[in-house]
Amino acid sequence: MKKQFKKIKQVNGELSLPGDKSISHRALIFSAMASGKSTIKNISQGEDVKSTMRIMEQLGSKITQELDQIVVEGCGFKGFKNPDKNLDCGNSGTSARLIAGLLAAQNFNSTFIGDESLSKRPMKRVIEPLMKMGVNFKSNQTLTLPFTINPPLKIIPITYEMPVASAQVKSSILIAGLHSDDETNVIESEQTRDHTEKMLGLPVRFENGKIISSSSKKYYPKANDYFVPGDISSAAFHIVLTLLSPNSELWIRNVSLNPTRIGFIEILKKMGAYILYENIQYSSNEKYGDVYVKSSKLTNIKIGSEIIPNIIDEIPILTIAGIFAGGSFLIENAKELRVKESDRIKSICANLKLLDLDIEEFEDGFSATGNIKNKKVVFNSFGDHRIAMAFAILSMLMESGGEVNDFDCVSISNPMFEEQINSIAK
Repeated sequence: MKKQFKKIKQVNGELSLPGDKSISHRALIFSAMASGKSTIKNISQGEDVKSTMRIMEQLGSKITQELDQIVVEGCGFKGFKNPDKNLDCGNSGTSARLIAGLLAAQNFNSTFIGDESLSKRPMKRVIEPLMKMGVNFKSNQTLTLPFTINPPLKIIPITYEMPVASAQVKSSILIAGLHSDDETNVIESEQTRDHTEKMLGLPVRFENGKIISSSSKKYYPKANDYFVPGDISSAAFHIVLTLLSPNSELWIRNVSLNPTRIGFIEILKKMGAYILYENIQYSSNEKYGDVYVKSSKLTNIKIGSEIIPNIIDEIPILTIAGIFAGGSFLIENAKELRVKESDRIKSICANLKLLDLDIEEFEDGFSATGNIKNKKVVFNSFGDHRIAMAFAILSMLMESGGEVNDFDCVSISNPMFEEQINSIAK
């Protein structure tokens, strides 16, 4: 579906966004693992989270909607049932990797499948550490989906140093480690998202420049009442639109402010953005609050490699801020972009070239300089929700507007995107 976007004049108002996708996945999984009933308020409405919900139901967890929350009846320790068909993760890498860690410790085999995009994404990174924990895998030569998990009689606790920065892989190992009496440790040289550690109350220590997270059976989740803060990655699009629109201001209420998720805001602030945090609160150890944004003049800065793991999902929309900011926009050390829902380096560069910008593509990033010349452009989403939304925002900032092909892929993370924009844009 091709979608046309007209130039907007101004942003004004406030938004309350559906729940953060990363926290929603984990709230569902941890609720299904626990004994008894848990509640989840403000869960994400995206298709990725719906994939996790369907799989939890296949595994025996009963999930019902009650007023403004869902109620999850957990299965307890190793209490999941053998599913009667393959577990379809759709487009969700989070579902595949986190649930692989969970089912690595059950008493039955399980087979994971996904859509065409997910079936191309790397799973070796989660297969290898789980094999060290005693798990057997049946997979293809490329170590991508589909694969079948054959769990061991007992999970072997391991100490594993991450070769690639990935919160999904880290979480998978830690979830598998919850099924052992002894401690499993994951060592990172770069801090990645820490939702799993915070929500489970896992110990995290810092030694010699490394971050070490640990899990064992004593941290196995208990029934809980979760409030999922608004999705800060979805908020990124509205934040950049507000910053780049004249005479604009926006409040985003009750949104996640987890320190490992707001790296893109810290970058924007260093570029000159006026952004404030207000009304700070906590739920399940997760920080959230209100974000205030107003129009700002931006100047590009050097983006350090250490922050890349925490802004990887926001790089597409940061790019849009970058091409309107003073100076050149440069991203390096971001090779992980090539194995997202699309090859995001290739996708971003292809779309920017349509504007006659000077684009240089590298193996691990790209640079963009120059002024927009072409005035009426049809962008390609490449079936990638974050590419689709980033170039929708760009279209709204262009004098003649623009179009985005295959825009319906935004349902992966934020099916309400257009309604949100319509409520704040003039």
